[in-house]
Amino acid sequence: MSWVSLLLTEWSSMAPSLLLFVMVSRDVGLRLGLEGVQTSMCSRWGSRVEEFNQGQDGDVVIGGLFNLHYQPPVIDQEFIKPPFYNPCTGLQVETLKAAYAMVFAVEEINRNPLILPGVKLNYRILDDCSLHPWVLHGAFSLVGGERESWGPSVPLIIGGASSTTAIILSRTLASLSVPVISYLASCPCLSDRHRFPNFFRTIPSDVYQAKTMARLAILFNWTWIGAVIENNDYGRLAIQAFQEEIKGSGVCLAFLEAVSRETIEEDAKRAATTVQHSTARVILIFCWYTDVRELFLQLAKRNVTDRQFLASEAWSTSSDLLQNVAILNVASEKDSSPRDNSSTCSSPYNITHKELLEHLNKVNFTTPNGEEFFFQGADIPAAYDLVNWKTSPDGSLKLVLIGRVDGLELHLNQTSIQWTTGSSQVPISVCGKSCPPGTRRANRKGEPVCCFDCIPCTDGEVSNETGSHQCRRCAVEFWSNPGNTACIPRKVDFLSFNETMGIILTTGAVSGVVVTTAVFVIFLCYHNTPVVRANNSELSFLLLLSLKLCFLCALVFIGRPSVWSCRLQQAAFGISFVLCVSCLQVKTIVVLAAFRSAQPGAGGLMKWFGPGQQRGSVCFFTSIQVIICTIWLSLSPPIPHRDLGFQGSKVNLECAMSSVVGFAVVLGYIGFLACLCLLLAFLARKLPDNFNEAKFITFSMLIFCAVWVAFIPAYISSPGKYSVAVEIFAILASSYGLLLCIFAPKCFIILLRPERNTKKQLMGR
Repeated sequence: MSWVSLLLTEWSSMAPSLLLFVMVSRDVGLRLGLEGVQTSMCSRWGSRVEEFNQGQDGDVVIGGLFNLHYQPPVIDQEFIKPPFYNPCTGLQVETLKAAYAMVFAVEEINRNPLILPGVKLNYRILDDCSLHPWVLHGAFSLVGGERESWGPSVPLIIGGASSTTAIILSRTLASLSVPVISYLASCPCLSDRHRFPNFFRTIPSDVYQAKTMARLAILFNWTWIGAVIENNDYGRLAIQAFQEEIKGSGVCLAFLEAVSRETIEEDAKRAATTVQHSTARVILIFCWYTDVRELFLQLAKRNVTDRQFLASEAWSTSSDLLQNVAILNVASEKDSSPRDNSSTCSSPYNITHKELLEHLNKVNFTTPNGEEFFFQGADIPAAYDLVNWKTSPDGSLKLVLIGRVDGLELHLNQTSIQWTTGSSQVPISVCGKSCPPGTRRANRKGEPVCCFDCIPCTDGEVSNETGSHQCRRCAVEFWSNPGNTACIPRKVDFLSFNETMGIILTTGAVSGVVVTTAVFVIFLCYHNTPVVRANNSELSFLLLLSLKLCFLCALVFIGRPSVWSCRLQQAAFGISFVLCVSCLQVKTIVVLAAFRSAQPGAGGLMKWFGPGQQRGSVCFFTSIQVIICTIWLSLSPPIPHRDLGFQGSKVNLECAMSSVVGFAVVLGYIGFLACLCLLLAFLARKLPDNFNEAKFITFSMLIFCAVWVAFIPAYISSPGKYSVAVEIFAILASSYGLLLCIFAPKCFIILLRPERNTKKQLMGR
């Protein structure tokens, strides 16, 4: 059975105060209420308020002021004027049960001689019809007493079914020190003892209820919640407490609709439309049950069924709503059943309002179930039952206890909850779905923080949690995995023999070695022919050897860099190319000297350029480069280095130039010899000879210089292993240019035009 708690009080001038809770079962309240419905009368505006029930005479009379009826919506304001309008029409069953519970409690006290021996209680219950002017009229009727047929005055009033009504009663009766005890007013504002010194209530403040609802929203990850509130202090202060509790928790209000009892039909239509079109699947409602009933009727007309409702105590246990709603999640006031402490009033007939107020402030007793009851100012210790509206096998709805709240301590059995989905799966109510790992939340412009899009983390950043607000950048030696969910060690990257680029460059270098070797063999086989002898065969063989070294040094740049490979790369490159260019330079000088010696007076010129001088010149030019490389590699050699500055999943392992000056001097010396050789070859290009080698040297030097001039910007702008590939390409291109320009014409004559391989042909103009 469902129980209704009601507060009664007894009087004592000297003895301790006594506060008594009496529980009445739901079926008793309904039976009494239905019997009394037809006898309850309503009066027109301005007349006295009819009593709910004419009680018997008693020593002390307790006042009750209940809103047994409510004012229906009015379209034409003219009809509210008397005598055309009777506002008392709609019966409120829940309030009716509370009124009969009071009647039942008084009768039980009178039957038990141990509670108030020698004292008979009576009651006077009036209907305020949910109209504020009638509340004032009824309060003065009860407190004033002995006027016309109003009967004796009452020392306190049980009433204030709404927070607004309780505020009116407390403020009106505070100057008279008349206590007002409410069983349903839960507005946090009523806890202010300075503003409401005569107010008490047997229901906790909405602050606790709102905080509990906020904790439920956070617990179930409902970050997008709609709210419908009563347009009064009860609703406004409750939602204010809820909003304060959810600050910083990621929970947002999708909408906030306020409804008023005077315009409930229009307000309910508007609120239902908002609920229908909102993406929020969980709706918080702080309203009186009759207003909630109108809202649900409008939702039913719109066929809105896939919503989960968080209900306040004002309608969570309404039997009327149980017949209209499928499944609701509700939070209701926890029943209290206080136990009588025996205390007898010494003089209940002469107790003053002020004395009674003092006794109420000192109330303290233990209920039969072991709970201590006392007032903390106007409030009682917060205690709630959490109930779930479940569908029974016969299709009816019943309230099932699923947890409790003691103060701020929440106890909840989640496995026993029946959701609107009909399963144990918690409904989802979010504006934006939780961002999976690998993404981050990006708030939508102009929308609440709960509305966001999921943006993938950029490369090098990760998020390994659901709903991350930011992506975390990986450490320098790590990089993000393909899903951007974890940082993994960056792979070491270098120009290897196994990759496509390495294979192509290796093939080019090996092919150059093979071709150079083939030319060497041809020249060796035809070393006595005029073509070979006329071009200084010794320097030609030395040039072929240096070209082979140039092709081979390209292979040193491929593979995993090590300490020795880094040193060998630049040394082999610098020395091989200086040897090659030195041979060409000496050949050019010899050509110039040979033709100049044929002129009159220059016969002794060739003695300075004999074979010994030629070899010495090549060794001299080459030894300078050897010295430069030795000093460079001794002081600041290239070393293997992990280039962490390059953003990517790989770490470039390369030979870092510890001294750029050393590398620049090596390249500068090669460039100096190449330019000098180009100049000399250019001067000798028009010498009278059918086979003037100076022309070919000129072309080869032009190609050589063009390649290395283009190499410098390409090398600087290429990242990682691509800079190594650029250097290898420059080595191969310049080597092939020298090989083809110098030796291709000679091989053509030797192999394909042997008739031209004569001294006469070579010396002819």
